[in-house]
Parts: sequence; C-alpha cells; structure tokens
Amino acid sequence: MTIIGPTSQSLISQRSRLHYADWGNRDAPPLILLHGTRDHCRSWDWTAEALRDNWHVICPDLRGHGDSAWDDTGNYNLMSFIYDLAQLVDQLNLAPVTIVGHSLGGNIALRYTGLYPEKVRKLVAIEGLGPSPKMLEERKETPFDARWREWIDEKRKAAARLPRRYDSFEAALKRMHDENSYLSDEQARHLTLHAVMQNEDGTYSWKFDPYVRLWGPLDIRQKELQTLWNRIDCPTRLIYGADSWASNPEEDGRLQHFRHASATVYERAGHWVHHDRFDAFLEELNRFL
Repeated sequence: MTIIGPTSQSLISQRSRLHYADWGNRDAPPLILLHGTRDHCRSWDWTAEALRDNWHVICPDLRGHGDSAWDDTGNYNLMSFIYDLAQLVDQLNLAPVTIVGHSLGGNIALRYTGLYPEKVRKLVAIEGLGPSPKMLEERKETPFDARWREWIDEKRKAAARLPRRYDSFEAALKRMHDENSYLSDEQARHLTLHAVMQNEDGTYSWKFDPYVRLWGPLDIRQKELQTLWNRIDCPTRLIYGADSWASNPEEDGRLQHFRHASATVYERAGHWVHHDRFDAFLEELNRFL
C-alpha cells in the first residue's frame, strides 16, 4: 500500500505566508510539531508518520524557514515566532493542543504555553530552554551597548553575503552529515532533500533565510522567562542528549521553575535527540502523550 504524505497548507500571519504540513486525520486530537533553527517541517516526517493514525499532526515551517516566507526586514525574534504559533492554533481552532518542539521550536512552545496555559494539553521540549545559566552569566560580562553594536555589525555583514551555493546535491548532503554525525544515510538524504532549493544555475542553496542566524541582543529578562515557565499548567517533558552542547535543566537548576515538568537524558545522542535515538524517543513520546 502506498503511504500518502502530508498536504501542503498555508496561513497568513503578520502579513507573511507561512507554510505547514498537514498529515490529516482531522477528527483526532491535534498535535503540533515545531522544528528548530535552520531546519524545516519535514524533519518531523518519521515522527508524524508514526503518530498520524492517532493524532491530527501539523508541522509548521517557521517564518524564514522551509517553504514559509522570509521576513522582509530580516528581523527574527521570539515574539514574532510566538505570535505565528498563536495564529496557527487560533485560525485552525486547535486548542487544547499538544505540542512537541525541538530547540528554537521548543523555546517557542514553552513561552507560548506560559502565555496561554489553558490552550495546551501536553508539552514536550527537546533542548528548548535556550542558553544555560552559565552562558547567560558570560554574556553579562559584555556591556549592553557593545552587544548592540556587535549585532548591527553582524547584520551588515550578513547583508553583504550571498546565500551559500553548493555545486551538487551531494555536496549539500555532505554538509548535512557533517552537522550531525549520528544521522543515518537515509535520514541525512531525506532532511537535505527538503532543506535545499535548486538555483537557476543548477547549484543548491538552503531554504532558510541567512538572517535567522542573527539573534538581537534584546529579550525578556530571565525572571520573566522563569515566570512563564512556572505558569505552564500541563504535564511537560524536557528532553536532552548526553552528547549535546545544551545544559541539562535538572543539573543547572532550571527544572525547579516548572510545576509539572520532568527531564530525560539520552545517551548516545546530541542536539537532535528525535533523530539520533528515534526509536527510544518515539517510545517515550507515546508513553508520555
């Protein structure tokens, strides 16, 4: 039997057309899967295929990523992403919804749930808490005005750079493998296939806007963020890879700011736990959901 993939849908948020993959089964409970920075919605395909029989799975492309529009200003901040998620939930009438987010997607989901705790049924964040307390302390050593000047300089440099072009699909595939050595050949090829577009001259470039790499130096204060975490009223699972750069919230103290959260650490996994240890991740996800 041929397995039919998702349909491509879109919505308008902040005057931008945003794309999402809809895996059907609309009478089932809604489940949103949110990808991370420089990623795309089709990176969730394995998870979506495994869950589609019991869930109405929706995988958005964040603005500036995948097949969603790039922001004309090149300014990407968390509040814009949170607004886009709020639009998706409200326009499709998904609440109460279950959300699984990775990295940036996890950060967005956690903040959204803190703002609207009544709209989220359960929440899973894979390395989605953002910079560790140690990293934040190190940033404080740089004066505020210097951080702003650095951001302006980096954005000016980005404006002068052309998107990276690869001579062949295989060259882009190698870059994908270099980014995460845990990926199987099948995983890397699938992720690359949906991550690149072919240019008119035959070369390949990533779909994401290069400006998504540039995060402005202004964000809410840590106490405000911790207040949002504390407002989350649904069961929450925080997942981490033992070989990742990210800090374990159970060890660095951030878990204490949640009322209903638990943490899981996966051995032999880096930042992309849902790829690196897919079978174990899916087993835990099914139990938790």
